[in-house]
Amino acid sequence: MTEEYKGFEGLIEIMKKLRGPGGCPWDREQNKESLKPYVIEEAYEVVEAIDSGDVSEIKEELGDLLLQVVFLSELAEEAGEFKIDDVITAISEKLVRRHPHVFADGTSETSEEVLKSWASIKVDEKKEKGKKSILDGVPYHMPALLRAHRISEKAARVGFDWNQIDEVFKKLEEELGEFEEAVASKDVAKVEDELGDVMFALVNISRFVEVNPEEALKKTIGKFISRFNYIEEGLERGGVDIREASLEKMEGLWNEAKEAEG
Repeated sequence: MTEEYKGFEGLIEIMKKLRGPGGCPWDREQNKESLKPYVIEEAYEVVEAIDSGDVSEIKEELGDLLLQVVFLSELAEEAGEFKIDDVITAISEKLVRRHPHVFADGTSETSEEVLKSWASIKVDEKKEKGKKSILDGVPYHMPALLRAHRISEKAARVGFDWNQIDEVFKKLEEELGEFEEAVASKDVAKVEDELGDVMFALVNISRFVEVNPEEALKKTIGKFISRFNYIEEGLERGGVDIREASLEKMEGLWNEAKEAEG
């Protein structure tokens, strides 16, 4: 690679060449709407790379995600909206503004104090922008569990929260009772509504015990797949078609898989 295309400035030059006359036909056809799926996909691939622990994979996926930032910024510059430098300046100003305990005369000794200060500053920022709710910044397209966690977290930072986890457990019990009543009523809309309340209560419990519900569920899904695969393999070794296997046989293999996990 020539010096011209090295470093961050080189990446910007590569993108300009791809989008420019004689550049790549595919890149020249893209717009903000068409790039949205790639932004989401690349963000998830970064998370998967982090989970894998493979440093080279993390490096590569971060590059792919960075490309989407550069690509979208190039489209904005072409439209006369903003440049990549404006993106960098905006986030730099935000970081300085939201860390007065580091860059100004504010004081925050603990992570909890930092988060409360951050939330307070965001409230003021939203008022300046004419936004009505501190929850406005939580993206609608986030996975539902993660979105619920972020929304409850934001509300809690401004004092809308239970004092003790026991109170959240009581809320869960209340919601479970209402869910059972809804199931008995056979009112589908009510069942859906009450199930959502149960799940939201569980999300609040996860927040209290400082566990990410999205990650917890992902791990449980992986565990279920691993155990079910054990059932499939066990039945295949015994020459049994899974469609004809008894529940007792499958549960026996399931328990074997659990024991093997320790």
